Amino acid sequence: MFEHTIDEDLALRMFRLNDAEQFFQLTMKNKAYLKEWLGWLDYTRTVEDTKENIRQRLQEIIEMGGYPKSTAILYKGKIAGTIGFNVINRTSKIGEIGYWLGEEYQGKGIMTKACQAIIHYGFTELKLNRIQIAAASENKKSRALPERLGFTEEGIIRQAEWLYDHYVDHVIYGLLREEWENSK
Repeated sequence: MFEHTIDEDLALRMFRLNDAEQFFQLTMKNKAYLKEWLGWLDYTRTVEDTKENIRQRLQEIIEMGGYPKSTAILYKGKIAGTIGFNVINRTSKIGEIGYWLGEEYQGKGIMTKACQAIIHYGFTELKLNRIQIAAASENKKSRALPERLGFTEEGIIRQAEWLYDHYVDHVIYGLLREEWENSK
């Protein structure tokens, strides 16, 4: 079972089926807030939808040879959000990080610490060579994370994502293993 303690208040761990109710409630509580930048929220309507999402995450562990792609972010023992690799290209050794945090948990440094832990996991355990983050060009909070963590802004993908009634551009940020190793 994957679990990584970051500090006394913060940890990452793989999701469990019995997390469905808590994760669903966090998602619903933050739905209006998250909808500005996340396009999947209309597909999450019930606890069973969330349980199915967790089942898929657990299946990915098997497909990844025992390594989870995504984790729950636990803050003071409660699920505060999620972070992990939305996509992993094993041939090219590239992973793309995705994340979200409940609004009430923001401004505490949680996502910065969680992202640092996922980057470490990606480069050391998953043996990735490149980690990237795609953030909507107008999502200043999400863009601040890779900028703060030393990623290089590499370009813009125009109309990269449909969000309910409009397209958004994505800014792509990249970090290479050698850059990460040299920054430690």
